[in-house]
Amino acid sequence: MTGAAPPQSSFPRLGLALGGGGARGLAHVHVLSALDDLGLRPSAITGCSIGALIGAAAAAGLSGAEVEDEILIALGRPADVWGKIWKLRPRSLADIAGGLPLFDPEAVATEFLPDRIPNDFASLSIPFSTVAADFYGAAEVEISAGSVRRAVAASIALPALFRPVEIGGLTLIDGGVVNPLPFDRLPRDIELIVAVDVVGTPVRPEKNRLPGAREALFGASQVLMQALIAEKLKSRQPDVLIRPPIDGIRVLDFTKARDILAATAGVREEVKAAVGRRLDAAA
Repeated sequence: MTGAAPPQSSFPRLGLALGGGGARGLAHVHVLSALDDLGLRPSAITGCSIGALIGAAAAAGLSGAEVEDEILIALGRPADVWGKIWKLRPRSLADIAGGLPLFDPEAVATEFLPDRIPNDFASLSIPFSTVAADFYGAAEVEISAGSVRRAVAASIALPALFRPVEIGGLTLIDGGVVNPLPFDRLPRDIELIVAVDVVGTPVRPEKNRLPGAREALFGASQVLMQALIAEKLKSRQPDVLIRPPIDGIRVLDFTKARDILAATAGVREEVKAAVGRRLDAAA
């Protein structure tokens, strides 16, 4: 595969699934850029958590380069990141009840999603959906209509960090607890599924010390999400499964955005090669 775009009539209907994983999900931008290089535009996009944030930008028509620019504008300088966190800090007693400060995920989604992303799913350039978890119903919820920012907020609402989001009478939390890699939510007529898993696994700390409380909490979520993905892969496989080199990147390492983008840059060529092989096989 040379990287040249195939004739328009030979394009497969490509579906893109961007998984959850906090700051590790910044690697998703390289996948978008790889598809741009190949001249491929997804026919549908689905995302979970950080994958919902980046997926919404892609569904609005932003290129990989444009999404990367937006990431660096928002996260490229650690001082700016801390400034945004201070601006978004919980201020009411209700948000610090129970001893843990709970951020408003809708305010976070509004702060970090580019202004040019429309706020209604119907106005997106590419069909898009995201997943969240119904807290009281113990069920997965797919959202593909209504407010994009509110849907993304529900999908990123990680317990102990963000407060839940109410949509349609449901109390919703982070989609990663039910479907951290939602490629099964893509339309049935998709011909080529590209799924990007950025969950990773806990990394043993130096000198074999035991993990601290926060490290154990986030590591436990990785174990849970990996178990969910492994179980799903037993019955269904995406056509292309990408797992960027994200071990050692912590879920909240957003102040290290430039380092994360640099460390995962090789994903761009990996995706081009993997998708290229699929296109050649289908030709």
